Amino acid sequence: MPCVAVGGLSPKRTASKSQRVIKRLERTIPASNRAVYYPMVVKEAHDCTITDLDGNTYLDFNAGWTVAGVGYSNPEVIKAIKDELDNCTGLSAATFPTETTARFAERLIEVTPGDFEKRVWFGHSGTDACAAAYKLIPMATGKSRIISFYGSMHGTDVGGLAMGGHHATARYPVPSLVTKVPYAYCYRCPYGLEYPSCNIHCASEFIEENVLKYITPPEDTAFLIVEPIQSDSGDVVPPRGYLEKLKRTCDKFGIVFVDDEVKIGFGRTGKMFGIEHSSVIPDAMALGKSIASGMPVGALVARKGLMEKGFAITTLGGNPIGAAAGLATLDVIEKSRLPENAARMGRYMMKLLNELKERHGLIGDVRGKGLIVGIEFVKSRRTKEPARKETAKIVYRAWQLGLITAYVGANGNVMEITPPLTITKRQVGRGIEILERAIKDVEKGMVSDAAVRGYTGF
Repeated sequence: MPCVAVGGLSPKRTASKSQRVIKRLERTIPASNRAVYYPMVVKEAHDCTITDLDGNTYLDFNAGWTVAGVGYSNPEVIKAIKDELDNCTGLSAATFPTETTARFAERLIEVTPGDFEKRVWFGHSGTDACAAAYKLIPMATGKSRIISFYGSMHGTDVGGLAMGGHHATARYPVPSLVTKVPYAYCYRCPYGLEYPSCNIHCASEFIEENVLKYITPPEDTAFLIVEPIQSDSGDVVPPRGYLEKLKRTCDKFGIVFVDDEVKIGFGRTGKMFGIEHSSVIPDAMALGKSIASGMPVGALVARKGLMEKGFAITTLGGNPIGAAAGLATLDVIEKSRLPENAARMGRYMMKLLNELKERHGLIGDVRGKGLIVGIEFVKSRRTKEPARKETAKIVYRAWQLGLITAYVGANGNVMEITPPLTITKRQVGRGIEILERAIKDVEKGMVSDAAVRGYTGF
């Protein structure tokens, strides 16, 4: 299908170079290690745009799954990495630390909520950070059980698989003492209740009267881990007061409160961390993705004493290259006031998307905070039947027209929008223009089932 330039972006051309590389990838990298939404191979990326091997340029509404929070190829981050490479390539920070790593740990302690004494554990990813909580906090507390939530995603190692409530991880038979409970997904409340008359039943009442009483005794429950906004389950934003009620229950029963900020941290929600939209001060915080703008870094920042027992050394955890990238990333976020820009652009985007919702019945719900936004597509607003195939087609057609997005959710029917935090008002408007064109084209039947066959995300 021929593609037309929209809003000044390059028109789609023959993708011969990309297709040749895709065939090579299919012969070398297993499907378990890929999440494919369209046939694209990247040549370069800068700020909010991506250019593929065939010279097509796209506006990016994904930021590499939020990794490029300060924009792709940020020059200040690149300079910091190059400077550190000249000095310390190959060092293992666990045994041969550098001042760069120490400064990065100090900065993380400074910017994370809570004025109590903290420690920082370093790994390679958000998965590592969540796994550190899984391994170390039970050792510190002497308790073995954990509470997590339906729809949660905490990584893909054994700890993450055990704690995760996402359908993609549910198939793995991981022995664990993790109990999963419903999240505050108001659009699809599992109890059939409505906020605020429900009194947020899914928080304290259900957990205290059912979970802690019959399943996981509080005297043996080490921690509760929660995402302030669930991303991979469909960008679910809980109602006001939900996190506070969870924290009160944790404090009441002596359970550690772990905040997973891997995907939404570092300015994306309009504040430095998503938890800061509530009054909750977490006992521990898992960090990753945008923490170092693409360098493989993860961190668990927690109260002193929660990570001292046990053995969780990683050879390259806290390496100086990643630490330098992390320090530069924090500098850019603060100097450029990116959380404030995320708040402004998020409000503008939500305004445009709600106007879009009025014009297109496929859109069942629009939700978000700052620059993490979910558009839930349904076949009928009355029945809320998920429009999975239509969502895949809209994402695919938007790509053809020059806009990078992806879909998530338990039903695969939520378009996730997470652009770099540097995005401008003009770019937001241009992206929504392309998105509406994609929706219209799918409504007209211009994208066939065959076109999206094989592009199933994860």
